[in-house]
Amino acid sequence: MDVYYFYSYGTAAWLALQAAPLIASPTMIVTLLSPEVREPSTLEVYFSRSLGFTLLAIGLLQVLLTGSVPLTSRLTEAGPASTDPEDPKAPYALPTLTVTAVFHAVYAFYAYHLWTQTNIFSFSFSVAGSGFFAAVAMWCILFASSDGRISRKTGADKRTSGFPFKNSEADRRKAGKKL
Repeated sequence: MDVYYFYSYGTAAWLALQAAPLIASPTMIVTLLSPEVREPSTLEVYFSRSLGFTLLAIGLLQVLLTGSVPLTSRLTEAGPASTDPEDPKAPYALPTLTVTAVFHAVYAFYAYHLWTQTNIFSFSFSVAGSGFFAAVAMWCILFASSDGRISRKTGADKRTSGFPFKNSEADRRKAGKKL
């Protein structure tokens, strides 16, 4: 689950990094994005700061809803959170992970579109960051969202199949039990 926590805290940090200039200096953002140098309007400042606070809220919700920060007051319930739907510590972990994965993918695609249309190289940083976190989220959804069915005796996953290869040892054991 280390990758899962890395994704949770990394997403919050990435969104906070994007939110900081939007909140701190909307004038700088408007100056960088507009073709002529001018003072930003009140509406532009409002939307810039609103987007910054929204990104901070999404990052904070990502950390809280995935169970990365324990919200229980009992020490007996302490332990790592999982993406198991029955886990009482983080019941919204997998849906939150899925929503933020889609968010990062859409954000990366939109930044790529802007990068190719405007040829402004700074959009490539957004493509790389959001694309990376979208890929990590997809990996977590596919491979870190269940513990599998691990055999106590062998330690192997019971859901696997030996389709293209013959498992003669298992066939021999099963034949002995049938008699």
